[in-house]
Amino acid sequence: MLWLAAVCACWVLHKNFARRSISADAIGIVAVSTVAGIVGAKLWHVLETPQLLLASPAAMLFDRSGFAWFGGLLAGILALMWQGRVYKVGPVGMLDLSAPAAAVGYAMGRLGCLTSGDGDYGIATNLPWGMSFPNGLVPTTERVHPTPIYELIAGLLIGWILWRRGASEKPIGQLTGEYLILTGIARFLVEFIRINPRIYWGMSNAQVASMGSVIFGGLLIVWAKRRGLKPVSPPVDAAVGPRS
Repeated sequence: MLWLAAVCACWVLHKNFARRSISADAIGIVAVSTVAGIVGAKLWHVLETPQLLLASPAAMLFDRSGFAWFGGLLAGILALMWQGRVYKVGPVGMLDLSAPAAAVGYAMGRLGCLTSGDGDYGIATNLPWGMSFPNGLVPTTERVHPTPIYELIAGLLIGWILWRRGASEKPIGQLTGEYLILTGIARFLVEFIRINPRIYWGMSNAQVASMGSVIFGGLLIVWAKRRGLKPVSPPVDAAVGPRS
């Protein structure tokens, strides 16, 4: 499922490069960012419980479950910014170009959470689409909210919105800010029905990180609009004007 997520993200990023006439290797960019994201997601997860990490470091680091989205997001952002310099589109410019692809890739990756039953599901429910995971990595025989499906739908919707938004010129950084706000809101809301423990002020760790994502995204949009820098290469449609 990680492979499927990477392929889908690569296709969206390639299409975004094509409509802006940017010569860049979408496959290489996604490959580097995916590896960085996986490492970052694992490190974030193990550092959330330092006492368990110190007790059995090998078991924590090499366990095939336990990946935190925000660790992957941070590592992926750093990898993309570095590659933005390599391909001469700028660190933030690369983030803007990758925003729709990241949303789609995240959505498809949630299918892995669903099929493995790794504890990303929600609380018990009587809704007709409730699911149980008796053979999951974190098994349950109760019918629960299939929250990975909710996040799949939300991620695809966010990807579509960002793709449409990117069809016209935006100040550098605005699309990245919108991505952080939309994904932060989606994750904050779904956490209300997930089984993650409440750690801070009745909220889960992911909800606190989501609030930070929304705040930072808003500040980034303000910064982008004040600077008013245009993308290195505008969308082809924007460059040639409206079609009849």
